[in-house]
Amino acid sequence: MKLIALRILFFISLSFYLLACVSSQQLEKISQEQFNQMRKQIPLSKKVTDRQYVECITNAVIAELPEIYLNLNWEVEIFKDKSVNAFAMPGGKVGIYTGLFKTAKNQNQLAAVIGHEIAHVTLNHSLERANREMAKQSGLAIGQIIGISGDVIDAVAIGADIGLMMPYGRAQEGEADLLGLKYMASAGFDPRAAVQLWQNMSKVGGDSPPEFLSTHPSNSKRITDLSDLMPEAIAIYDQARRSKAPNCQR
Repeated sequence: MKLIALRILFFISLSFYLLACVSSQQLEKISQEQFNQMRKQIPLSKKVTDRQYVECITNAVIAELPEIYLNLNWEVEIFKDKSVNAFAMPGGKVGIYTGLFKTAKNQNQLAAVIGHEIAHVTLNHSLERANREMAKQSGLAIGQIIGISGDVIDAVAIGADIGLMMPYGRAQEGEADLLGLKYMASAGFDPRAAVQLWQNMSKVGGDSPPEFLSTHPSNSKRITDLSDLMPEAIAIYDQARRSKAPNCQR
């Protein structure tokens, strides 16, 4: 009986532990660690014009964010790699792979990518994904306890890592598309370039699509959704262009 009581107490205690949420602070800390690690492992572009170009676009988009995100320690890195890829991480870490320049052919198309990725940050998509993984790991741990086997899982670390590294869901991608479109338009970038960008993406790689597409699926619905929002985005763009005319050149 004592053994059963101890198992029940352990079960309850571990359940509370596993069901605790990953905090935004924890996710930002792990983001910084992973970003620094990438800087060590992946060659960085030494071209001053690359950095000036990406920072020009990124800073223009960041200026349109809600105030809470303006004070983040935003960092931008350009990775010298042929991958057609980009990302933004909690805490304000933005990474662009030089391979993306061949597909995002001008400042407006690259602004569509950057706006989309930053929208994932402001929508807290990584945090949502991390805590979904926490719930999943909690279920696995409970199963292990019931079976009286297995090791205790560090669910916080696992949840945070997967929150950063795994692809977003279709609904999250759609949200980031639409909010990113508004961000870029508010910054004075032509939102029509977003549709052009995804059309370019769909043509790259043939049977082996670029990495960016493997985690950001492009399909007719995505382009249709962007097109449906275009009148509103163009109105935002027209208003922004009265005082903002970004001229980011590579």
